[in-house]
This record gives sequence, structure tokens and C-alpha cells, in this order.
Amino acid sequence: MRSLRCRRRGVVRMARTQRVAVLGLGGMGQPMAANILRAGLPTTVWNRRPEPARRLGEQGAEVADSPADAVRRADVVITMVTDADAVLAIADGQGMLSALPDGAIWAQMSTIGVTGTEHLARLVAEQRPGVVLVDAPVAGSRGPAEQGKLVVLASGPAEVQERVAPVFDAVGQRTVWVGPTGAGSRLKLANNLLLAFLAEGLAESIALGHALGLDHAAVLGAFQGSPLVGPWAAEKLERIGRNDYSAQYPLSLAVKDVNLALREVEADRFAVAHSLAAQWQRAMERGLGGEDVTVVTRALEH
Repeated sequence: MRSLRCRRRGVVRMARTQRVAVLGLGGMGQPMAANILRAGLPTTVWNRRPEPARRLGEQGAEVADSPADAVRRADVVITMVTDADAVLAIADGQGMLSALPDGAIWAQMSTIGVTGTEHLARLVAEQRPGVVLVDAPVAGSRGPAEQGKLVVLASGPAEVQERVAPVFDAVGQRTVWVGPTGAGSRLKLANNLLLAFLAEGLAESIALGHALGLDHAAVLGAFQGSPLVGPWAAEKLERIGRNDYSAQYPLSLAVKDVNLALREVEADRFAVAHSLAAQWQRAMERGLGGEDVTVVTRALEH
């Protein structure tokens, strides 16, 4: 087995090369798998629709016909799909969990919330105690995923951190280990609620300027370079200025993630978040769910 030379923050370490399987090649999974390939890790891919897997096959990935086939020789398996039901369908319904080798690491990187993660942890403990579940959702959207600049919010046993590090280093600029399995999903919900408020703040501020009769370009120009506007918001402002709402983080997924957070807390405790979720749900009912979360700007203006 080859060794891989990994560098992070000026530290060089030698690690056993891990065979990786990536299941789910959507807007996030496809660029993540591509970056793992570029890092020199042998990679097998599977996707429900074959075309994304075929394209990665042309880049050197091995393409599997089923989730079970994808993971049979894997050291690290990544699942990156839409929700908890999709993860469970792959793991249990399509035989992934039973096909995993003993000692394999399952890095569950989809955003599925606290309840979904706890259910998977019980499933692994009952059916495959020799498999290690690492709960590791990511902070970032399609752009950072393509650039390998995600932040991995990892949680799980300390003894597997070194083994999985080359994989996480390939997809992210930073890995934050936050505690036992499940803590990563909790932190992801908090992270995504902050993101939701940032998106809503941009939308409402721009829409207010519009309602007050201000020039749209002048409002955007004033916000660009403001100390209140960080890199994520600045990139979103630039896209709003081009009227570009193509999905990096679709509104439908943003609504799902806010609701995952609200499901875990008292109904009347986070009233502003509840109001935001209801407003975004109305935007989805107008057919905007497939566009980027920043499309709420257009919904408010019109």
C-alpha cells in the first residue's frame, strides 16, 4: 500500500494511502470526489444517476454499479446525499452498510440533523460494530467544494482522526474535530442557521433599499467593501448584482436545514428563525426552491 504525503499548516505527515468510496455525486459530492482523486487517493464512485459517475470515471475514478459494490474494498466511505432518508436508503436498503469491510470508516458528510445522525449511529452499533461512523458534515457550498476549501465539522473517535485526515484534507481547507459522533451535525445546524440569517439579512437590506427608491446598483456598491460584509456575503452580493441565482446552495436545501435545527428545540424559543423558515417556504411555493438561497432577494423585491 502506498503512503501519501499530506501537508497542513506547514506540517508534513506520512499516512497510509486510503481507498475511498464516494456515494452521492450532486452539487457537493461531485467536486469533493474530484478533489479526492486529484489528491492521489484511489477512489470509487457511485451515483443514482450514472452521468456524474461516468465523468469522474474519465478522470480516473472507478465507477461502481451499486453502493454495495462501491464500498467492498474501501477504507473510507463518504456519503453526500440530500437527506436522512436518502442516506438510510443507501446504507440499509441498498446494502452499503452490510458490504463495508470490518475496520472501515464511514464518513457521513450529508446534512441530516441530530435525529438522523443518532439513528445511523444506532444502526451501525447494532448491525456493524466493526465499522467506525464519523459524523462530518461540511460548511460551505458548491464554490468552496470545487476549490477544496470546505470546512469539515468532524466528530467521532479520536483514534481514527489520522486515518481519515488525508481524505478531509483533500476536500477542505480545515477540519475541526468537535467531540463524539453527533457533535458535528449539531454544529452544522448552528452554522447553517447563521448562514440563513446572513442570506436573509442581505435580501432584506437590498429589498429595503429598493422599497425606499434607492438605485439598486448604488445599494450593492455601498455594501461591497463594507466591514459588515464578509467574503461569503461579498460573493453573494456580486452574484445578486448580476441577477445570477443559479444554485450553489439551493433554497430548498436551506429550508430543509433550518427546519432540521428548529425540530430539535422548543417551538417558541427561536421565533425569528421560525418566521424566516415560513417566509422561505412561501418562496418555495412560488417555484423558487431550485434556485440559490439568495433568490429570496428577488422574492422580497417583487
